Amino acid sequence: MAGKPQPSAFAPACSIRRSLLAVAVLALICFALLSLRSLRSPPQFSSPKMAVAEVTRDVASPGLSSSSIYHSPEVFFKSYAEMEGKFKVFIYPDGDPNTYFQTPRKLTGKYASEGYFFQNIRESRFRTEDPDQAGLFFVPISCHKMRGKGTSYENMTMIVQNYVESLIGKYPYWNRTLGADHFFVTCHDVGVRAFEGLQMVIKNSIRVVCSPSYDVGYIPHKDVALPQVLQPFALPSGGNDIENRTILGFWAGHRNSKIRVILARVWENDTELAISNNRISRAIGELVYQKQFYRTKFCICPGGSQVNSARIADSIHYGCIPVILSNYYDLPFNDILDWQKFSVILKESDVYQLKSILKSIPHEKFSELHKHLVEVQKHFEWHSPPAPYDAFHMVMYELWLRHHVIKY
Repeated sequence: MAGKPQPSAFAPACSIRRSLLAVAVLALICFALLSLRSLRSPPQFSSPKMAVAEVTRDVASPGLSSSSIYHSPEVFFKSYAEMEGKFKVFIYPDGDPNTYFQTPRKLTGKYASEGYFFQNIRESRFRTEDPDQAGLFFVPISCHKMRGKGTSYENMTMIVQNYVESLIGKYPYWNRTLGADHFFVTCHDVGVRAFEGLQMVIKNSIRVVCSPSYDVGYIPHKDVALPQVLQPFALPSGGNDIENRTILGFWAGHRNSKIRVILARVWENDTELAISNNRISRAIGELVYQKQFYRTKFCICPGGSQVNSARIADSIHYGCIPVILSNYYDLPFNDILDWQKFSVILKESDVYQLKSILKSIPHEKFSELHKHLVEVQKHFEWHSPPAPYDAFHMVMYELWLRHHVIKY
């Protein structure tokens, strides 16, 4: 008996302790794995696309996809719905009908966007007759109409200044924010000149302009880039017809800027790029100019007398990938739409490598750009009355974003 080991009284307790320790270690490992997995993807959604779909299912209108053409689709759709329900704008009463404080009658041509906005805002649900309900105040003065009457730039500036000063003397609203909750709309190039010297407008008020160049007083995140849209379009919008697009690149227009002179000089004799330094009339019998967009993969959009061009909206409408060749250009709806997904954005200095850049884009990438381009077409069209998600509503959404930062 003396040589036989006796069982320890603590053996069962040690065994239980070891089992509990093993269970604890196993639980700790499982918890760590679950925590790591939760960091990699949100637990409530199995994929980012499902997350977007979940958020936008109830707020997106029928047929509007939550695609990647938007920087943040869930934010856009939710905020857009809120805008439609809450945003109100007060329009100052028209002045003398023989002057310029009224809706431009012309809704055609390359400055039609100005006329459409004036008309759309008056017939939309955003207008209020009660200034106390307004988030913003619209000053309805048309530089386009001044231009049509042959008014000089100096007189335009005086007309705008006198009108604003009359509003300051008659109403209390401008002085509450020094005009920060007031906005002007002008698409004509002369709108840039008409506001020169009016620092109280340039620095404080929101300017919705077709010439959003950083080097002429345009202030990003305060001002709004208005798309320059030539309507009505002569032909239907371009669909999924990429097989018929056999021309690599196309541009035809006047040499009214340095970049256009260089573009024409370098590429006008090229066999793969259809570059012409003479404008093709939009009105000639067989619509040669418009049909060229249908046959082209990439449409070159160099800045003219200003950074903007109606050619960008033409390209989008006819399904031709716009190639932006203009420096210092705040593209329309740039904070909402991801232009990299449906256009090619180059520096003006890239004009010398234009052909090699376009030829280096693979067919799969071009197909993706074109698919997104078709999706974005609705945002660059004007209607009367306005339609959901059209150019008017996109401009109103930009204004809605800006009114949130104004406090008084």
